[in-house]
Amino acid sequence: MSFLPFSIRRLWLLARGALVDRDRPRFEYLGSIEDPERFVWAILPHAARSFAPSILLLPEEEARAAAVGYLYARMLDTYEDLSTTPSATRDALSAFSGRFSTERPGKAPSPPSPSAPDRRDRTHLLLIERHRLVDEVFSQLSTGDRSRVIRLIEDMASGMIEFSGIFERQGGVLRDEQQVLDYCHRVIGLPALFVMELLLGDLSGDQARDTMEVSALIQLANITRDIEKDLLRGIAYHPALEPHLGSDGNGPAAPDVAVARRDLMVLATQRAASFRRLVDAVDLPRLSPARAAAVLMMLFTNRHYRDCAVAVGVPTRSAPHRFPAMVLASLPAAVSPWWATRVLLRVERDLLATV
Repeated sequence: MSFLPFSIRRLWLLARGALVDRDRPRFEYLGSIEDPERFVWAILPHAARSFAPSILLLPEEEARAAAVGYLYARMLDTYEDLSTTPSATRDALSAFSGRFSTERPGKAPSPPSPSAPDRRDRTHLLLIERHRLVDEVFSQLSTGDRSRVIRLIEDMASGMIEFSGIFERQGGVLRDEQQVLDYCHRVIGLPALFVMELLLGDLSGDQARDTMEVSALIQLANITRDIEKDLLRGIAYHPALEPHLGSDGNGPAAPDVAVARRDLMVLATQRAASFRRLVDAVDLPRLSPARAAAVLMMLFTNRHYRDCAVAVGVPTRSAPHRFPAMVLASLPAAVSPWWATRVLLRVERDLLATV
């Protein structure tokens, strides 16, 4: 389908992404693709999950650059999450960042070798194994977009290396809310700034601030989802979890896991208004797929926190939670700023009501 305009192909890619079973990846199929761009779009729903549909709603060149940047960021996350020792983590992150110092990216460090990777981990390890296909798409980006991708990877790797040292010194635990927010800003804030700069160029101070607030809202969704998995690998983002490092989060750990999930959810949803402020502050044209992408991202984020609230016994308001319903709710925002504001305000009220 590469001969079709991207405006048509995106509809096929969105539909295919909706049908992807992320819990049962087609490893043989993903490992057989040889066309670089086809591989990027095929693995993106597995690597990006809620980000993939929003990336597909961006204009073509920005969508391609955002997909490449996100897949490289996922590779960094995989080295951070699955390397067996802090020193191995830092070595891999540094080497991956350094591969962009030459005109064409050098070979990536070998994938980590965790003892019992789950299916999601195996998909991310496959992504690293096939990084050369992503490199091919990277090489086709404009000079400016390649520079932005390189800056993203270098800054992310630097932040992850810094926090690897912090986790090691503090016994695997972030001690307070400020450390958690700083971590969110370094891990997701930088990719968020990257996408905003793809769309707008230089950002104002207010736009950069709200972008960082949005990043905390999004990254804390990942953190609250993965509390039990992180505990098993000896990492915690809440001091109440320190006695349970290395456990599966069940049994005696369950009450403290619920407390941590609740507290982190409150820390996140206090930032609900930042998403609408950011969309309002950006002077997008009336016809803008990027506006629909922003609304879809907020709907995915709201769905996660709704599920999170249910898990800790907090009542929630009803909201669309199936993929097709969320896509349909976001698409009118591409042509209607009024619709975008309406949906974002509703989501904002839902999140603040949960707090």
